[in-house]
Amino acid sequence: MTPLLELNGVNKDYSIGGFLDRSTLHAVKDVSFKLESDKPEIFTIVGESGSGKTTTARMILGNETPTSGTLRFMGQDIAAIRSRADRLKFMARAQPIFQNPFEAFNPLTTLDYYLFSTARRFLGLKSRAEVEAAADRSLQHVGLSLTEVRGRYSHELSGGQLQRIAVARALIPGPKLIVADEPVSMVDASLRMSIVNLFRDLRDNLGVSIIYITHDLSTAFYISDRVIIMYRGEVVESGDAKTVLGSPTHAYSRALRNAVLPPDPIAARAIIEAKLADANLAGPAGA
Repeated sequence: MTPLLELNGVNKDYSIGGFLDRSTLHAVKDVSFKLESDKPEIFTIVGESGSGKTTTARMILGNETPTSGTLRFMGQDIAAIRSRADRLKFMARAQPIFQNPFEAFNPLTTLDYYLFSTARRFLGLKSRAEVEAAADRSLQHVGLSLTEVRGRYSHELSGGQLQRIAVARALIPGPKLIVADEPVSMVDASLRMSIVNLFRDLRDNLGVSIIYITHDLSTAFYISDRVIIMYRGEVVESGDAKTVLGSPTHAYSRALRNAVLPPDPIAARAIIEAKLADANLAGPAGA
């Protein structure tokens, strides 16, 4: 059976610096993993800021092209998708959820507009009744309704509610895969578990696979089926989530588990590098 998603030896390099001092930044190095199409799961990519996890996500979504290696979604080379029609089909099956729900919606635009336009774009719906029904169905999956959302603006709702609406919007096309990049980092701590549990429900009830990207090992341990840990663009540990996160073997994995990281990426990296100093792993960071 064709895998849902397969990464094989994926690399991503960037040229940095000026004309005379140009160098290459190896943001992602030889990353390989596979998600099966007949087994929905929550597959988590763990790492601090600069580990390469977001660059990997952007390549999965087709927003970045790998320098080498292949990414295939349902057997199709993602980098080879060219036409607008093929791109639209791919986007319907692989949907993103971003970190900051307050930046995902224009504060001057009503939230129902985003749901309605998604239904029209991906489902080809024309009548107002069909569009509203599709929006309401997706909202019901995240514990909301169109009645609660209709005519409201982002400043009128909490971060947790906005993230649920972002998930509902992603569900409208009927995706097979959702790529969620730090989806709870900007949500109040009291509401984070409700979003995390929502991903479990999507996996179990709708058969949607989730790529969950985070630096938070506690939520990763709680919801993940499998996990990879990335450090300077490389996968340093992978496997069953409870095994890898409960008893990590790599020095970076242990340092990440033992560190309480602040939201500021520079401060977080300083903590990690300090913990790695004894293992002689510290050095220039990736992207």
